[in-house]
Amino acid sequence: MTLALIHQNVGKPVKVAAAATCLLGVFTGGFAVGQQQPPSENKGVSAKSVGEVKLAAEIEGMGGRRLRLRVVTLEPAGVFALHNHKDRPAVEFILTGNPTEFRGSETHEKRKEMRVVSDKETTHWWRNDAKVPAVFVADIFNPPKQ
Repeated sequence: MTLALIHQNVGKPVKVAAAATCLLGVFTGGFAVGQQQPPSENKGVSAKSVGEVKLAAEIEGMGGRRLRLRVVTLEPAGVFALHNHKDRPAVEFILTGNPTEFRGSETHEKRKEMRVVSDKETTHWWRNDAKVPAVFVADIFNPPKQ
């Protein structure tokens, strides 16, 4: 600011500071609202196993591991809680719906016929904001049952 501008605004610093504080609150408040806390429990999720191969009989050293194919449904307003894929990679294919995937700080809106690959680095959760169920086919390499 120039000296002339400062001189013209003598007595107005409180108004300028208040306006700046309000703007800062709007921006940081909007940022905080945009960042959501990941859910810790599933809501509106169902899964049906449609096939499984016990890998010990197929591949040496795979004792206790299974390759599963499931159909997973995420109902409207449903959430699939935060989870990782360490020791259980997956490939998913969206049959119907438009679910949203939250992976780290990124948000990915998915649609019919898109695929999702989850490896050991993947930690994510899902939400269905649509009015119709989202249905996935999931091919998951599962660790041994505990």
